[in-house]
Amino acid sequence: MESSDHELLLPLVQEENICLPLPINVVSKYWNIDLPIIEAKEIAKQYPNNAGSIMIEGIELAERNGLICKIIHSSISELKKIIDSGIPPIVILPGIPEITQHASVISGYNEDEKTILHYIQKDTQEGELQEGAIPQEIFDKEWSEDGRLLIILAPEDIISSLQTSHSDENSNRMCFVSEKFNILKNIEKTTESLKKALELDKDNPTALNLFAGILNAQNSQDCVKYYERSIELNDRFYLSYNGLGNFYLKSNNFDKAELSYTKAIEINPKRSAKIYKNRAYIREKLGKIQQAKEDLKNYLKLFPKAEDRGIIEQAIREL
Repeated sequence: MESSDHELLLPLVQEENICLPLPINVVSKYWNIDLPIIEAKEIAKQYPNNAGSIMIEGIELAERNGLICKIIHSSISELKKIIDSGIPPIVILPGIPEITQHASVISGYNEDEKTILHYIQKDTQEGELQEGAIPQEIFDKEWSEDGRLLIILAPEDIISSLQTSHSDENSNRMCFVSEKFNILKNIEKTTESLKKALELDKDNPTALNLFAGILNAQNSQDCVKYYERSIELNDRFYLSYNGLGNFYLKSNNFDKAELSYTKAIEINPKRSAKIYKNRAYIREKLGKIQQAKEDLKNYLKLFPKAEDRGIIEQAIREL
């Protein structure tokens, strides 16, 4: 690492799998550990219809091959400390429209320019490694939407020397485990994992939001108190505001639904296209016709290849 610009030299990695996500593979190779893609492909057979990555499967694969993992709610200052310790952290960030989240490897930071450097691999035949520099303020705003979740993956001696301790480590891990069971549609084990996460840390906003989501799917009014508690702990928790909006929409509580969706959109106006379509429906019901039209236009702007584009364009004309 060059101390002048706090940047780590990460390997070029092309191979990935839903059970061996690229960030896990990059960090493992950084530590000179080649994770078996054949094993990852075998595990992936459990998830035949899943397009996204299953982070906990990649983490467990790395652990079986000698690495130690910690999952924490972190901060910019701690992120920099981890980089300066020679560890490339993995952060959980908002996804592009209609992708809930994505994991990104941080390769460094530039103190003079106040930027955070992301590992970006250009998809070319030769393969090309680039760093994407994001202004620190913008990065932190986006990172905060999901509670500044950070994954440390490193050999045991490196982890020990880091001297970082978080009471929510095990609770966060159970959140990642619950997502695996949720993908497998095993609601019993999903719920069990989240209850365990909340037993370990009752004030874990990630666990509260995920548990609220399970209750929401069951149309349980109880989801509201869990969403609201997660927002108390992180007032920029986009997914909790969106979840509240969805619950109130189903409950025909249009005023509260509109308010919840609006809060989410204020936090990140580009994270989801569907939220605009939902709010447009509500606003039409509330007689806010012009605002409903604007929401439908924003839906199409963010999701130009929407299957219902023709129907939405017709709705805009008729409103």
